[in-house]
Amino acid sequence: MTKCLLFVVLLVWSLHVAGVFQQDLINAGGWNLVVRFLLAAFSPELSWEFLLLTWDATLKTFAYAMCGTFLSVFIGFVGGILSCEVWWRSVSLRGFPVPWLVVRAILAIPRAIHELVWGLFFLNIFGLDPLVAVLAIAVPFGAITAKVFSEILDETPRAPLLALLNSGVSPLKAFTYSLIPQAFPNLLSYSFYRFECSIRSAAVLGIIGAGGLGYQILLSLQSLRYQQMWTFLFALLFLSGSTDFLSGWLRQRLGVPSRLDLNFLHLKQRQKLVQERDPVVACSLVGALILLIFSFWYVKADFTKLWSPRTAQLLTEVFQNLFPPDISLLNQMFTLSAQTLAMSVLATTGAGSGGILLSFFAARKMGVKSFRSLVLPLTRFLLLFARAVPEPIWALILLFVMFPGILPGAIALAIHNLGILGRLMAEVIENLDDRPLRSLQANGASHSQIFLYGTIPLTFPRFLAYILYRWEVCVRATVIVGFVGAGGLGRLLTEQLSSFDYKGLLTTLIVLIVLTFFVDMISTMMRQSLR
Repeated sequence: MTKCLLFVVLLVWSLHVAGVFQQDLINAGGWNLVVRFLLAAFSPELSWEFLLLTWDATLKTFAYAMCGTFLSVFIGFVGGILSCEVWWRSVSLRGFPVPWLVVRAILAIPRAIHELVWGLFFLNIFGLDPLVAVLAIAVPFGAITAKVFSEILDETPRAPLLALLNSGVSPLKAFTYSLIPQAFPNLLSYSFYRFECSIRSAAVLGIIGAGGLGYQILLSLQSLRYQQMWTFLFALLFLSGSTDFLSGWLRQRLGVPSRLDLNFLHLKQRQKLVQERDPVVACSLVGALILLIFSFWYVKADFTKLWSPRTAQLLTEVFQNLFPPDISLLNQMFTLSAQTLAMSVLATTGAGSGGILLSFFAARKMGVKSFRSLVLPLTRFLLLFARAVPEPIWALILLFVMFPGILPGAIALAIHNLGILGRLMAEVIENLDDRPLRSLQANGASHSQIFLYGTIPLTFPRFLAYILYRWEVCVRATVIVGFVGAGGLGRLLTEQLSSFDYKGLLTTLIVLIVLTFFVDMISTMMRQSLR
């Protein structure tokens, strides 16, 4: 009850900060643009030359995602081992929790900074090179992947590992032949999920000039060429939808049908749904390797810039200009931090509420068959469309009919995260253990009673865990909508990067990281209470 009261107070405060109770929010003069935008969906640009441009942008977005995912999984695998408790206990550091805590603390810093900020930073160092997009995905996603991989490894049954260690096998070999094979399906499943996220991030990074579908969508929107924009949007929908379908199909073959299980990693109880060696999975991995090689060739990122003297010189200049931070901005930071926190609360609340509602319509298990055959594909398409369109594009569309402020940014983040949460929650419903529900049905419970006393109690804790996780993500993502003028720390951060105000940039980043850690700490504590 206390937590609910605190949430209501926080929500009302967020609405107050967003100006809901104090000012006009709707710009009635922008409805004509919205109508033109919607009507253009029925007449997209389909000329041959334009379709070739769309194909090239689609391939570029896909290639950025492939390269970024590969590097992030590599970073995540190494960082995940070094930041998991079981590894350090395997090397006989019993009673010394410091090593993995130190690694986790180090990895928390790049994880707290959004990939768009990394992209703008690398843009100043490497210029307009595809390397910018690849590294901007790899660095923060690598840190996020390391966190999840370490949790998976720590939750994996340790009996085989301990048996090998007690037999005198070295920790590295024991890990390689016991823990890694057990955790491999879960590690691979999360890698598929990370690839889906990378496609969305590759589209976002195109907005800062990295190319691809995001860049073309932004150009079309700014020039009011809505027919062209819809062609790019349909291409992005196809890319996201096909990735979603193929990754889901492969996860089913691996026996890990859920994209992401943040709070209920009961690996000891998880049953294998397929044989250990599935030829379809093996062929898919070979195909992924071929696509990876093609992606690196197609992107043509100049990795030699990483160790070139000019890069070292530019990095030295940047770090020299970073210190000391500009403490004169602290008063302004307090106001902008409040805006950022309020934006994230409103976005998470909207996304969570909508996700819970739509997830039951998007799940295959729910509803009458005839009703489901009509509503299920429509709901899934809406969720796909919501998460496929980048947040800045949603924000720009909303700014047609809303005055600038943090509310359009919060709604844009809510729409995008609604698509993600709705799909994740639908998978929770689809993967429910049917035995408690069948028991209620055998005792004469009606469909509504089964839903209220069976489905809701089984799913709601996981729903809350996902919502709390997305709250952390929304804090980071406020930077994206700030890029198009939606307010908060993101807007100031973009201005400082554009004007090379590195001292002010460091101050803003420190405040943003502290705010992210604060939300992360609260979210983690609340998720742990749901276990």
